[in-house]
Amino acid sequence: MFTKNAKASRYGAYDLVIQSELNLPELPVRADGLEADAIDVQVQFGSIDVDRLQGGEQMSPTLWVARQQLWMRIPEVGQFLISNGQTILIDPVPGVDEDSIRLFLLGSAFGALLFQRGLLVMHGNAIQIKDQCLICVGRSGAGKSTTAAGFMQRGYSVLADDVVPINGACQALPGFPRIKLWKDAAEQLSVGTDALRRIRPTLEKFNLPLERAFSLQKLPVRWIYILDPTDEVSEITITPIQGMNRWKPLQNNTYRSHYLKGMRLQAEHLQLCGLLASRIHLARVRRPTAGFELEALVDAILKDVSEQS
Repeated sequence: MFTKNAKASRYGAYDLVIQSELNLPELPVRADGLEADAIDVQVQFGSIDVDRLQGGEQMSPTLWVARQQLWMRIPEVGQFLISNGQTILIDPVPGVDEDSIRLFLLGSAFGALLFQRGLLVMHGNAIQIKDQCLICVGRSGAGKSTTAAGFMQRGYSVLADDVVPINGACQALPGFPRIKLWKDAAEQLSVGTDALRRIRPTLEKFNLPLERAFSLQKLPVRWIYILDPTDEVSEITITPIQGMNRWKPLQNNTYRSHYLKGMRLQAEHLQLCGLLASRIHLARVRRPTAGFELEALVDAILKDVSEQS
């Protein structure tokens, strides 16, 4: 069961100051005393009485998207209304737990808000390599978070997990200090889960705090690797993607890309993808599905990074 804060707390993530009536233990707390106009985003509870958005487009029975608004309903969790890149209104179902609300707030809802603020949002994990940034993207189950945790265990810092916003200067913005790991991935990393909090009571997926392995810097994106586990190879291969073939993989690995049509952001998104493609080393990493060796994968990516530096 969730509890509304008597006094909204202030947090920092994605280069934003966030004031929230919902406790957000995953996010760094910002010191009190900020002026009201220093707040970038308000997260509030309230009644949402809409079944469509004026001027919007229905993307599914539970999703409506307009230029600067997005409404979604998550069964057994509640409704979310994201507006103007500034507010997220939550109307929870009775009896829902806080973790379930946070899961969709910090994922789909914030993804929509970041789009509304004009950012390119990638579905991946961002890792600091010296004064630049490496991003691993790929389909669900490709091992993005596991790979980021493998880098962390090598002493590298992580900027963001799952939602990676990139600004017009092609800099990745830091999210918040945790990685989400399935139980089997945690076991592969020799990370005990007994003391970790589940991301939702019904899921065997856990929040792994990054602590000192979290980077607070916004960093230029230099490398993007598309993780592609497959039965078609017997060893890890890394293949650069060149020329006009570069923008489509970026588009395909955009976070919740179906939001873009209702927001009428396809042209801006294509422009941002083109700008990013012109500045990065983009490559596809194919590795065997069976016998996944994380250490070998991290070694292969780091070797390719050094060759492109």
